[in-house]
Amino acid sequence: MYIPRTTWTWAFMATTMVQAAITLAMESYIFAKFQESLRPDIPTIPDMKAIPTYLTLFIFGFLYQLVLVYDSLRLKNTIQVIGLCIYNLGMLIYAAIQYDQINKAIHTLEGLDYVDKKADVWDDVHPYLLAVPCIIAFFSVVMSFVAWKLYDEFAWTIYKHISADLRMKHRFLTFQIYIALLKFDFFFFLGFTVQFLVIVTGLENVEKLITIIAVPVTVLILIMAAFWTRRENHFGMVLTIVCFFGGLAYFIFKLARMYQASHEQNYLPVRKTLTSFAVITITLIVLTIINASVCMANFNKGLKPHIQKRKIADVEEKVTKMTELPDLKNGPVTTRMEID
Repeated sequence: MYIPRTTWTWAFMATTMVQAAITLAMESYIFAKFQESLRPDIPTIPDMKAIPTYLTLFIFGFLYQLVLVYDSLRLKNTIQVIGLCIYNLGMLIYAAIQYDQINKAIHTLEGLDYVDKKADVWDDVHPYLLAVPCIIAFFSVVMSFVAWKLYDEFAWTIYKHISADLRMKHRFLTFQIYIALLKFDFFFFLGFTVQFLVIVTGLENVEKLITIIAVPVTVLILIMAAFWTRRENHFGMVLTIVCFFGGLAYFIFKLARMYQASHEQNYLPVRKTLTSFAVITITLIVLTIINASVCMANFNKGLKPHIQKRKIADVEEKVTKMTELPDLKNGPVTTRMEID
């Protein structure tokens, strides 16, 4: 089991853990206050689902971030560390949007007499809704500073595991970026789908069924995308890229549909957050397609031995099949130079 051993690796892990603990405590308080204010025996409407969905996504988002932090530090993956800083900014945007969305949801429920007005739920929760994005913004700055220090710390490790050939380093860098993008694709796609299925009403049965089926299919595509890249399989990569284009068309369609006059009413309770998730996901898919194409162009140029699964004597240095750092000393090499 990996345990951080340096000041900056500990700092990065501690920063993300403290941020998650503080933010989730505040979100839990907001959820509890909201649930207490609801009148008993009232029918469920979309606005009532908004706050529980926000809390669920925050819990999943920060827990997933902690997993990626551990994975990044264990693998000394600088690209993923930088990606986590950008991921935190995405959470900041989400936290900022939730303020307005929850404000509207609470006032809508008050107008319907679903909420006990004597509870003054908005007065209780809005300071915390303001504090959450401020806290995430502060920790984003701290994470960025620590990531800069980790970049220098991990640079030598990457140099030791990759030949001095600059072209080979660039190929491996592209591979790392591609794998990191696949991991972030998973979160933002799932976040969009959860909100879409839980809050949005008035969907046709076919559209809802397709959305549900898309979740396991997408997970399978992301797993196979990494598998075909490691195997340098051209057919598999072409099929994966075609699937990415299908996903891109799907999110563009959903984004346009949310603003169509004939359908916008179904999306109003969560349209801003769905829009932010859709835009981020579209951006990630475009970047993933570009990196997948570059990775495929790098096939049969000596990178494959560097990213193939291998056995490592030191258990603490064991890495996963998807993102391991290659070791020229213990594995086959096709480049001119070796680092002993």
